[in-house]
Amino acid sequence: RFALGLTAFSFLFILVAFVSPYWLQHDGLNKAPKFLNLGLWEVCFNKFQDINRWYDVRFKGCMWVFEEEYYIIHDFLLPSFFVATQFFFTICLTLLLISLFLTALFLVSSKDDDRYIILLLTNGTVQVIGAICGLIAVITFGARGDGRDWMPNWEHNNMGWAFALAVLGTMMLFPAGVLFLVEARKIKYKRLNEIGTREASAYSMDDRKIRASGSGHTDI
Repeated sequence: RFALGLTAFSFLFILVAFVSPYWLQHDGLNKAPKFLNLGLWEVCFNKFQDINRWYDVRFKGCMWVFEEEYYIIHDFLLPSFFVATQFFFTICLTLLLISLFLTALFLVSSKDDDRYIILLLTNGTVQVIGAICGLIAVITFGARGDGRDWMPNWEHNNMGWAFALAVLGTMMLFPAGVLFLVEARKIKYKRLNEIGTREASAYSMDDRKIRASGSGHTDI
């Protein structure tokens, strides 16, 4: 039950973080900020102009980071660490979606099914790998996201609530996966013990039958 609850909340937090444009946001203390907020797929500017380029275009409003209008600042807007964050967090969400499907199968499967243990092991492994990918993403963004060499007015930029949800969801995914793996191990050893008990019981019954037949034999 704990694993199911952790999986559900982890999915909710990671999904919201994935679609939210508040991984990085302005603190509101600067009266004329050029940067407002940013998520994995959307960025909001306020009359932003890249001083390293020879053009007079000013960007205002919120748009998709891959918007054609942004092509002239793609090298600024999409540095390698941010692309890595997008990649690993996308893998994390994808694996979590696969895990939800496996969890649904787990809920409708019988413990006596031969594939039950395999299902638990697979689900736990998928979740742990997803958590590792999510951890790489949040560590990468946390280390570089609010750096002075990226968005303007860096001293007024802070990690947003969506980033906090991403961290929380990733941290919850780790114990969820481990609990599924532990459950698989418990059921495996329980089955082995039951098999051993049945074999011992069958051997004991056969032994008693042999002794009983031997004691009833008389020489003529």
